[in-house]
Amino acid sequence: MAFLSSMKISASALTATRLRMDVIAENVANINTTRTESGDPFRRKFVVYQAREPQREELTFDRAFIRAQDHRDNVFERARSGDAPTPSTPYPATDSRAGHGVRVVRIAEDMSEFRFDYNPSHPDADENGFVRMPNIEVVQEMVDMMAAFRAYEANITALNTFKDMAMRTLEIGR
Repeated sequence: MAFLSSMKISASALTATRLRMDVIAENVANINTTRTESGDPFRRKFVVYQAREPQREELTFDRAFIRAQDHRDNVFERARSGDAPTPSTPYPATDSRAGHGVRVVRIAEDMSEFRFDYNPSHPDADENGFVRMPNIEVVQEMVDMMAAFRAYEANITALNTFKDMAMRTLEIGR
């Protein structure tokens, strides 16, 4: 995988994970919201991720370098085997299995049932004294937040590793 592509993948994951943490924080903040604009209690939200496809074929420096290396190796192999390479031999395509990062497709609502709490003095209580509460479990939200935080930390570590590798690569040229 190309060096700069790796940084782009981590950067896209940081952005997506940050949005996930914001959505989780919104869920926790609305754990007691019994009435929204629609008249229903707040519904738990979650983030839906998708692998990001390349927007267009970009010939970046790292791709051009990989193609040139592959082409050079192909030319040398043909020369050793007795086949003369033609000047019009195309550069091979890069590996299309390489990742391109992650993106948020949408923020969806959890359609599970609302919780019911008995509180006859609440303004939103029904005739039996039950209040429809959001379908949010604080323990689940905390577990999700910890997982998102760990993913965020891992991507920051990956970016720092890429930065250190770039600095060491530049030091080789001295």
